[in-house]
Amino acid sequence: MEKGKGVVTRRWAIDFTDNSSSSSVSRSGGFDDPLGYSRSSQEQDDSTLSRQKKDAEANWKSQKAWEVAQAPMKNLFMMGFMMWMAGTTVHLFSIGITFSALWQPISALQGVGKVFEPYKDSKVDTLMPKLVFISLNLAGLALGVWKLNTLGLLPTHASDWVSSLSPAQEVEYSGGGIPLHY
Repeated sequence: MEKGKGVVTRRWAIDFTDNSSSSSVSRSGGFDDPLGYSRSSQEQDDSTLSRQKKDAEANWKSQKAWEVAQAPMKNLFMMGFMMWMAGTTVHLFSIGITFSALWQPISALQGVGKVFEPYKDSKVDTLMPKLVFISLNLAGLALGVWKLNTLGLLPTHASDWVSSLSPAQEVEYSGGGIPLHY
């Protein structure tokens, strides 16, 4: 700066009085863009950011679809433990547990489309999670049918269907130390 002159000269100065029409004039207000600012780089950053958001959302949907697909595995172990605790005799608790083990997979298989509806996306493939979900529910259904068989509630012998046939012979007898046959 020089003293005594009317014009102040500085090393770093920007002339804000220049109203020439240049390509850097912004759309609002008629001001020039700041130094180092480029509109094309901002639009490119916005598109990159939106693409990253869409990729992150697709990744999140895929993870959630796999979590939903593997959820019947927890139910399978819990139901198996409950059936083991119920025993092999026919009583109210064992029948209730068995029919619950049959009903849950059937109702889950009926609603497969609704379960995976929130995770539908063009970037998310839900085929494999659906197949895992279906197979785990079929395994739960098989566990319930097996329990019905161990309780003797499935008609597996010919005498269960034809009344003129005699029932199947018992293989073992238990009598607590007292002989049952003479």
